[in-house]
Amino acid sequence: MCAAIAASAFAQGQGQGLAGINEATSLMTSYFDPATKLCYAIGAVLGLVGGIKTYGKFSSGDPDTSKTAASWFFACIFLIVAATILRSFFL
Repeated sequence: MCAAIAASAFAQGQGQGLAGINEATSLMTSYFDPATKLCYAIGAVLGLVGGIKTYGKFSSGDPDTSKTAASWFFACIFLIVAATILRSFFL
């Protein structure tokens, strides 16, 4: 009798825990679309700022221009790839 009560309580706890996990999962997945768009928007702003900074160095004849341009380009690529991979990994 005692084992049946314990099994019943465990099953109810499992059901509630599973419902909580499912609710948390749906809540997290609902945040990924806006978060991905926010990441793209931040990347666009930072890309513009980096482009202006690179142009300024190029115009002034700074010998460090290629390093700045490469770091700016790869930072933009990383941001896009990271957002896409995180979205595909969690959804």
